[in-house]
Amino acid sequence: MHKNTILFTLFPLFIGCGNNSTTSTLIEDVKQSYIQNLEAENNISYDDIVNTRGAYITSMCYTKTKDESTGMISNSCYSCHTKGNIPNYYNDTFLQKEYNFPFEVMKNPFTNLFKDRSTQVASMSDMTILNYVRESNYFSSERDIVLGKELPSDWEGYRPDCYFNFDDEGFDKDKDGEYTGWRSFRYYPFLGTFWPTNGSTDDVLIRLDIPFTQDENKTFDKEVYALNFSIVEALVKQKDIILSSGIDENHYGVDIDHNGILGVATYISTSIESYVGLAKSYLEEEKIHLAPGLFPENTEFLHSVRYLDWNDDKEHIELSARMKELRYAKKYAWKSYGEIQRAAESEAKESLALDSSEAKIALFRGNYEEGLKNEIGWIYQGFIEDKEGKLRPQTHEETIGCMGCHSHLGATTDSTFAFSRKFEGTRKDSHDYGWNHWSQKGLSGTKEPLVVYMNHGEKYEYSFYLQNNHSGNEFRNNDEVEDKFFDDNGSIKEDMIEKLHNDISLLLFPSKERALVLNKGYKVMVEEQSYIYGRDANVEPMENVYNEIEEGQITDIEYVIVR
Repeated sequence: MHKNTILFTLFPLFIGCGNNSTTSTLIEDVKQSYIQNLEAENNISYDDIVNTRGAYITSMCYTKTKDESTGMISNSCYSCHTKGNIPNYYNDTFLQKEYNFPFEVMKNPFTNLFKDRSTQVASMSDMTILNYVRESNYFSSERDIVLGKELPSDWEGYRPDCYFNFDDEGFDKDKDGEYTGWRSFRYYPFLGTFWPTNGSTDDVLIRLDIPFTQDENKTFDKEVYALNFSIVEALVKQKDIILSSGIDENHYGVDIDHNGILGVATYISTSIESYVGLAKSYLEEEKIHLAPGLFPENTEFLHSVRYLDWNDDKEHIELSARMKELRYAKKYAWKSYGEIQRAAESEAKESLALDSSEAKIALFRGNYEEGLKNEIGWIYQGFIEDKEGKLRPQTHEETIGCMGCHSHLGATTDSTFAFSRKFEGTRKDSHDYGWNHWSQKGLSGTKEPLVVYMNHGEKYEYSFYLQNNHSGNEFRNNDEVEDKFFDDNGSIKEDMIEKLHNDISLLLFPSKERALVLNKGYKVMVEEQSYIYGRDANVEPMENVYNEIEEGQITDIEYVIVR
């Protein structure tokens, strides 16, 4: 059974009060009281913009590209700012060359970058932080979803409904053993910030709309659902996807390998023209759509950002039970290629104008409850730790911080990052099998991916990043990575690069000491509730970051164009 929404009755005394108008008012009062309590307890505002509307311009964008002592130029900008793969019509490659900010955010608003938290971190014991990250703030002791019960009954945004209880194909089941529709997948972590060595572990899940889960008789069919996932993968990645076993195309009435005949397909062609099951009928009736490079409407993503736990037996980090954030996205509307292109062109003229004096603050429609919308059909919403470590809805301003990466970048695929980087192994027992959760199969032993760069050819992706950025994150303050992969002269250690080709965890996993320090640094920020001033888990003030950008300031770097 696919559950898009689970409704919990939080205050039963309001139900059946006789007067619908009175009941609605009372329920709305409950929601207002819930938000007001969170504001008072955490000293935050859910509607006001306290720091800046420019929070979608990330803290990493203020990085200094030039080392003032050596003159060395570092380019981490290319990982996000590149030429999009159509139907991503964004080409923000020029942002590798220039700090192109609206006037309102020329002064760096992310003041947490310059904070010294070393005293608070030193006062926190290793056992204290380990106990903290090992306590779930998502589940109760009875494995109920805490937010499911705490959110007001008329909450109009996403209500968490994933149980993180996966079968051997990554499908999630609730406490009663029913499928929730969520499916987990493993992927190559995106460059820089999202590597665990920089402070967080994470996971990503996807869910398709109900018609994709059912056969023609509107009955849940796991095989239909799995095949539709693979069709979506072939379309989104715009490449053929190998199947684990042959599929009888006659059974579904769809030419899966697009060879002109119905037989046994061993792969899904990127040119496929239909989904299977009920979704096939919906497509024919134009209730849903299909196009290369795009997810179908009502596709959902769930992304948990977590602390770094430590496994003494395996001697490496793993996902913590506690979540820092729970991020949610939904494709609320279908946009054609033409509509997406016009949105990109409009964006280029306004907030990405080549003359930085003309750049304008981007505005996003929506609110903290239902989420904020971008111009190509997606809505984003999230939950984050409150002062006591419980998950609470993000404020409007905190949600703005999600929008830049999912709205204005050449690096995204239909506004998203992870799914286009999904592993493609077909056997469940293989290390690179993509359809499962990090808790089922980890990252250790994963070979480094190869990526084609338009002006550099095919390169190992993480090695290329190290060679261009000279560190393990945008801020170039990851001393552990620098000591491991660079010599005293700043030259890369070729023997370590060779090892990296065979196991990316050598780069991506921090030591226990670094993991615990980063956990502590972030925990101090939780107690401050200062997310709108930056969410980076730094302990000491960062040096490779500008406090203020000058108009027309350039980076001195050379272009790197992905794809």
